[in-house]
Amino acid sequence: MRTSRRSLLAATAVLSTVFAVPAPADGAEVPAAGAYYVQSATTGLNAADSAGAVVQHNPKGNEDHQQWTLRQNGSSSVLESADTAGSCLGRSGDQARTVACTSADAVWEVTPSSADQYRLKAPGTDRYLTLADKSNGANYPAQLVIGPPGGLASWYLTPVEPATRPMPPQDQRTLDQVTFLTAHNAYANGVDGGFAPPFVNLVPNQTRGINQQLADGVRGFMLDLHQTPDGAILCHDSCTLVSRPVALWVDLQRMVDFLKQHPDQFVTVFMEDYVDPGVLRAELARVNGLSDVLYRPDLTGVREKGWPKLADLTAAGHRLLIFTDHSRSSDESAGLTRDSFGVMYQREWTVENYWSMGSGIGSSDWSCYSRWYDAGTNVPLTRTEPGFRPLFVMNHFRDVTISGTAGADNTKLADRARRFCRPAARKKPNYLAVDRYDLGDPASAVSTLNTYVYP
Repeated sequence: MRTSRRSLLAATAVLSTVFAVPAPADGAEVPAAGAYYVQSATTGLNAADSAGAVVQHNPKGNEDHQQWTLRQNGSSSVLESADTAGSCLGRSGDQARTVACTSADAVWEVTPSSADQYRLKAPGTDRYLTLADKSNGANYPAQLVIGPPGGLASWYLTPVEPATRPMPPQDQRTLDQVTFLTAHNAYANGVDGGFAPPFVNLVPNQTRGINQQLADGVRGFMLDLHQTPDGAILCHDSCTLVSRPVALWVDLQRMVDFLKQHPDQFVTVFMEDYVDPGVLRAELARVNGLSDVLYRPDLTGVREKGWPKLADLTAAGHRLLIFTDHSRSSDESAGLTRDSFGVMYQREWTVENYWSMGSGIGSSDWSCYSRWYDAGTNVPLTRTEPGFRPLFVMNHFRDVTISGTAGADNTKLADRARRFCRPAARKKPNYLAVDRYDLGDPASAVSTLNTYVYP
């Protein structure tokens, strides 16, 4: 985290505060005046002022000139930079530029394009603020342009400080309203067994074993599994030279046993998965009682009806959700899909921000953007479907785990969630994934997030 930032809006005392930006009145064609991010509905990236050019950048809170103040200008609107008084999001020819707010090129007709998306139209024309088309197989160019209507011209106007409401009672909370403390590389703890060659073993991601993690309130577990002659083994990068490695089924058995002893609890496993589907199926078959607690959202209408109440899941015994980052298409080529035996493909059910905040020391990158956004992939953090909102996995850790850095980062977890990642995804995180969860009290950030919902 940078040691200083310009604060453009009054900071709130806690995340549960209901913020002051009013919601638009029923039937209103434009949102109420206030501070917004202009966020592409296609990529989830934000319009930012870059030395006069307006480009799309990774969401970065109140940094990087990404906040705009919407106000009425007669029957139209202007969007003034929150950083530079008198400078507005506008246009020059076919390019999006910052211009003087008094210029005719700063004025936009803001009209709904769907329930929560808008178009910004140059008055008297059929030209809109839009993404540039893809070229040469790359992702959408950064420079924003003025062009024709269509899907690329749809924008979220995401409030900088959105209205929230209190968390429903315990028995009414749906799974997508709840936030869970999540251990990144939970197996890499040096307590349960080896996880890497000797030198890497010196910097574990966690320092407590899986049983203690469960006792401490960790409810999300990120596991890397690799294939060896012994089956699916938990190792970092590879299992070569690892002494006393732990098999996947061993840690899953620990979790199933815990759930049997605590019938009101819910656990999620995220697998970075480098094994064949048949090997994984055989490994899961070794876990006693797994079928009694395994949750199958693909069989219960979640995509059509939304996520169920957590109380209903625990009452039904559906209390262990397992995800894989493996590709469905490669499994189909192999003739066996993982969801056929209860392992969900993560990209179908979640969104996730890019995993690294930078090296273990030095400067950090707090921007929040999709892990699955590159030349061949576009799964924005803002992805939604009719009746269904993916769960949001928020990564908050470095390339290398250094205890002093991890502890400091974890004290800033709630702040990053509120200012950077929540507006980037237009939803609050469901899983806060950290290194060294025992340092910096990340559980307090989880508790705060569990006091409110973000509609």
